[in-house]
Amino acid sequence: MDFVWAVVAAAAAVLASWALSTLVWRPRAIARQLRAQGVGGPGYRFLAGNLGEIKRLRAAIAGAVLDVGSHDLVPLVQPHMREWIPIHGRTFLYWFGARPTLCVADVSMVSQVLLDRGGLYPKNTGNPHIARLLGKGLVFADGDEWKRHRKVVHPAFNMDKLKMMTATMSDCARSIMSEWKAKVDDGGGAAEIELGGQFEELTADVISHTAFGASYREGKRVFLAQRELLFLAFSTVYNVQIRAFRYLPTQKNLKIWRLDKEVRGMLTDIIKSRLATKDTMGYGNDLLGLMLEACAPEEHSHEPLLSMDEIIDECKTFFFAGHDTSSHMLSWTMFLLSTHPEWQQKLRAEVVGECGNEVPTGDVLNKLKLVNMFLLETLRLYSPLSTIQRKAGSDLEVGGITVPKGTVLTIPIATIHRDKEVWGEDAHEFNPLRFENGVMRAAKHPNAFLSFSGGPRSCIGQNFAMIEAKVVIVMILQRFSFFLSPKYVHVPMDVITLRPKFGLPMVLKSLDM
Repeated sequence: MDFVWAVVAAAAAVLASWALSTLVWRPRAIARQLRAQGVGGPGYRFLAGNLGEIKRLRAAIAGAVLDVGSHDLVPLVQPHMREWIPIHGRTFLYWFGARPTLCVADVSMVSQVLLDRGGLYPKNTGNPHIARLLGKGLVFADGDEWKRHRKVVHPAFNMDKLKMMTATMSDCARSIMSEWKAKVDDGGGAAEIELGGQFEELTADVISHTAFGASYREGKRVFLAQRELLFLAFSTVYNVQIRAFRYLPTQKNLKIWRLDKEVRGMLTDIIKSRLATKDTMGYGNDLLGLMLEACAPEEHSHEPLLSMDEIIDECKTFFFAGHDTSSHMLSWTMFLLSTHPEWQQKLRAEVVGECGNEVPTGDVLNKLKLVNMFLLETLRLYSPLSTIQRKAGSDLEVGGITVPKGTVLTIPIATIHRDKEVWGEDAHEFNPLRFENGVMRAAKHPNAFLSFSGGPRSCIGQNFAMIEAKVVIVMILQRFSFFLSPKYVHVPMDVITLRPKFGLPMVLKSLDM
C-alpha cells in the first residue's frame, strides 16, 4: 500500500511540475520575451489564455446584422482582431489556451512566412477535429511528406486537365438550372429560390463527378457526412484543447468518430473499386483516377507513393475544399451581382459577346476579363477563409521579432483585405476595377491578395475553383436576371469557411436569349 501511495505521490508531483511549467512559467517567459521586443497583447489567463475574451466578444455580436451595402464583416467573424489591433498594433501576442499565438497582420511579415521555401513555418494542426475533417494530406503535410503528396496530387490539377472538366461542370450546372427555369416558368416569369443551398448541392455534384466519375452517387453521400462533420469540428475551435479529452467517449466525440468512419469507409470502397478495374478500364480521367495514376509504384519500387490511408486523406481534402469553399464563393458572387446591377449588366454583355448562348469552354473563359475581376474582388471581400495559420518550427525571426518555437502565427485575411494602407482608401468598398492590371498590381503590396494563401503552399485547387465559378456564373447570366429577395438578411458567418448565415434567397427572372 505504501508503494502505491508513493507512486501516486510521485505522479502527482510530476503532473504539478508539468502544469506549473506549461501553464504558468512558460507563458510568462514568452510574454516577457516578446514584450521586451515591443510586442504587446492581451494578458495570458491561466489555462484558457484569451479564449474567454474571444468568446465574450463573439457573443456580444451574435445578433448583429450588416446593412446590405456594407462589406465590413470583421466585427462579425474576427471581433477580437477588431478589438485588439487598434490597441496593440498589427503584430501582437494572444493565447489560445496555453498556446502562444502571434497575430501577423503586416503584409511584409505575411510574405516572409508564406513565401518561405525552407520549411521554417509548418502548418498548424492544433485542432484534431479539423484535421480529421480535411484529412492529413497535402494541406497539413510538411517537408518531404508534403513533397511526396504534392507529386501525386499536382498532376490532377494540371490546367489542361481542368479545362477538360468544364463539360462536366456545365452539365451539372445545366441540370440544376433547368429546375430553376421550371420554377420560374411556374411562377409566371419569376421565382424566389434559396441559392445558398442550391450552390452546395451543385458544387457537391460537380466535385462528385469530376473527382469520382461513375462513383458520383457515393461521392454525394461523402458530402452529406462531411457537412455534418464541419459544424461539429467548428464547435470545438474556441474550446481549450486538452489532448486527453480528444480520446474520451463524449457524445460529440462519438458522433465525430462515427461520421469519420463512414467517410473513410465510403472513400475506401470507391478507391478499391477503381483499383480492382484498373487493368481493364484504367484508372479513369477524373481527379481520383489522375491521382491514382500518379501514385502508381515508380520504377524499381513495389510500393505506391501513397498508402491507402493517405489517398483517403487526399480525397477528403479535395472533396471538402471542392464543394464547401466553391459553393460559398458562388453565393457571395451572386450576392454582389444582385446588389450591383450595373455590374450584372456589364458581365452579361461580356458573356454574350464572348459566348453568346454557347456552353463556355476553357479557352473562352480566359477571355472573360470582367468576370475574372469580379470574382477576384468577391474573394477579396468575402474570402472563403478569414484566417490561415502557420507555426514557428524553431526559434526564429519574423519581421525582426524573435519568435519562440511552437508559436502559432495567425494571418487574419479578412482584416488584411480591408487594410487601407494596403488597398487604398476604398478598401472597404466593392471595386472590381482594382484588379484591372492583375492580382499583383491590385494593392500597394504584390502579395496582399491572400484568398488562396500564397507562396509554395498556396491552394492547389485555385484554378479548379475559378474555372467552376466562371462556368456557373456565365451560365446563370445567360439564362436569368436576378435581385436579392426582401427576405435576405446580411450576416456573414464563419464556420471554418465564410457563408451567409441565413442563406441567399434570390428572385430569378428568365431571359429570352
